[in-house]
Amino acid sequence: MSDAFSDSVNSSLWQEQAEADDPFSAAVCRAAGYDVYGDLLGKASYIEYLFLLFRGERPSAAQARTLELLAIALANPGPRDPSVHAAMATGVSGTPAAASLIAALAPGAGSHGGAREVLLAMQDWQQHGRKLANWEAALACPPPPTRSGIWPHPEHRPGFAPYGASCTTPVRQTLALLARAQPDGHCAWLERHRAPLEAAAALPLAMSGVAAAALIDLGFEPAAGEMLTLMLRLPGAAAHALEQQRQGFRQFPFFSLDLQNDPGPAHQEAA
Repeated sequence: MSDAFSDSVNSSLWQEQAEADDPFSAAVCRAAGYDVYGDLLGKASYIEYLFLLFRGERPSAAQARTLELLAIALANPGPRDPSVHAAMATGVSGTPAAASLIAALAPGAGSHGGAREVLLAMQDWQQHGRKLANWEAALACPPPPTRSGIWPHPEHRPGFAPYGASCTTPVRQTLALLARAQPDGHCAWLERHRAPLEAAAALPLAMSGVAAAALIDLGFEPAAGEMLTLMLRLPGAAAHALEQQRQGFRQFPFFSLDLQNDPGPAHQEAA
């Protein structure tokens, strides 16, 4: 690009140098000073590049490991999750690919296990830190109303499962590995104090709570953590939408219901 055009692009994250014969096409692209196609490509992992884009700096080995673990843990919430279920419903109807991802983003963005809940839980971490007494006092009170009118007020403490009977195995497994990746971090503290925190909240820890702690360990602000959570949840939604598109609506995995007083045909015939 010409110097005049380059000066009009205001980004501290991204810099470009134009092709000699085309001022509208980039010959060199730099992310946080790193030449993306001349230096990073083929040398950096996707996780390292993702961290660089969000944080503007190269991750340490522990940070890269933490983000990799989190990305795998969040990649596919499974068909029980509303965001994946929404993507499957669009996939089975044959809608364009974008419709499936947009459908997944809507329920996956909210404060009931979604990205907004991760943001709220990260704000709790910023407020309470690693002080158990502060957490116990806060968890004993109803969740405070959110500032934005876009989102409904949270009905449970962010980071905990409102309908859970106990902390699920995947949550405990994910937390253990994240704690091992950064032994002095928030995830390690959370693993050590999970029992008293769950007792104070009267709810089991959820994956959103683990994600929030990991994102704090990575140095993300809540807004960046919310955005990254939205992105990391999409691969599973996409894969399930494609599978459902191939299988058709007759094999849609509805959960079976055992109705004791079903008024359907079988009940009528028996009568």
